[in-house]
Amino acid sequence: MTALYIDPGTGSMLFSILIGASATLYFLARTFIIRLKVLFSGSAGGSKKYIPRVIYSEGAQYWNVFKPVTDEFEKREIPLTFFTSARDDPVFKENYRFVHAEYIGEGNRAFARLNFLHAGIVLMTTPGLDVYQMKRTKTVRHYCHVLHMTGDPATYRLFNLDYFDSILLTGGYQEGEIRELEKKRNLKPKELEVVGCSYLDVYAEKIRALPEEGLRPAGTSGAAETGTRELTVLVSPSWGEGGILRRHGEALLDPLLGTAHHIIIRPHPQSKKSEEAVLLRLRDRYREKPNLEWDYERENIFSLARADIMISDFSSVIFDFIFLCNKPVIYAGASMDKRPYDASDLDHELWQTLRIREVGIELEERDFNRIGEVLAAAALSGPLEQARLKAKDEAWQYRGEAGKRIADFMIRRGSPQQEICP
Repeated sequence: MTALYIDPGTGSMLFSILIGASATLYFLARTFIIRLKVLFSGSAGGSKKYIPRVIYSEGAQYWNVFKPVTDEFEKREIPLTFFTSARDDPVFKENYRFVHAEYIGEGNRAFARLNFLHAGIVLMTTPGLDVYQMKRTKTVRHYCHVLHMTGDPATYRLFNLDYFDSILLTGGYQEGEIRELEKKRNLKPKELEVVGCSYLDVYAEKIRALPEEGLRPAGTSGAAETGTRELTVLVSPSWGEGGILRRHGEALLDPLLGTAHHIIIRPHPQSKKSEEAVLLRLRDRYREKPNLEWDYERENIFSLARADIMISDFSSVIFDFIFLCNKPVIYAGASMDKRPYDASDLDHELWQTLRIREVGIELEERDFNRIGEVLAAAALSGPLEQARLKAKDEAWQYRGEAGKRIADFMIRRGSPQQEICP
């Protein structure tokens, strides 16, 4: 019998096609059912009124992305519609006069409303337009995705950015990846514009406002002058098979918690949904450890500000930490399985993979038992500061200006004079 051999490149491509086709067929069927229900109910759950400019937020966790934009519209006294899938969205606590906020439900209910929208421009962080439940409609002139990370766009799931009309970038380096994928997939070129990173602008302001007192647990000092003092160490992993909690777990945490340092573990938000068993096991194992705390707060800035050092993997939170705090990072395994992501179709390494190696100190599994020495060395890693500043300049441009620049873009693309007839 002759064995069938498929080379890794072809296998990766076939895997990508299979995932994309399966997901598309599944969500096409669900969307068809929703449209039938709407047809027979005689209502799309919304109005046929034309709305020049719309923001859609799928959860309260994205408020820091959108707040600088809504504030800008309010300041300019220009009407803006803000749809949200969070009943407790912070937008409802703002006393806006020109920003109209509306809860439109979650899941299919929200997507049904958006699928029948009549609008000039719709801005969102939600990926997967025309791939999952949310479909393009001829009654929306322009769909815009705003990146809510400073890492590579190719770390999105397969095809999730392909069908937007525009993408707003945090740094110029991100353009090359998108253009490469468009060329490989024969896609119409999208409009790309660098606007900066709105949520980092918000975080930077919040961190500056935090009081110095109360940021540190008892027994720790403030500056990292020596390698012998007690440090505050933030363990902030990604989720999935390659994340450090799932991949290393006790092998890393046992020796780490055996040091005199104060340890904060902040799991990725998705871990609570996808890796609950891992978290429960670790919480039970270390419930008596006095130098450990778990952070499940919606915002991570308090932990970022308190930490002297971060331990992570390939998570883009590394860049939040070094851009906002300019402090050392240790990474354990900065590689990821690219197959479910757009990165699988690129012919080069990701920007964030290369930069993590430049700005961070690698922690290999054989060094776990000497983690105290590694932390002491990292606390004195002054030479890496220039690499951190270089990465910041590449990935977080127009600092403090993102809200204004995103509003400018939306105003240009959402003129009320150019209505669309259904």
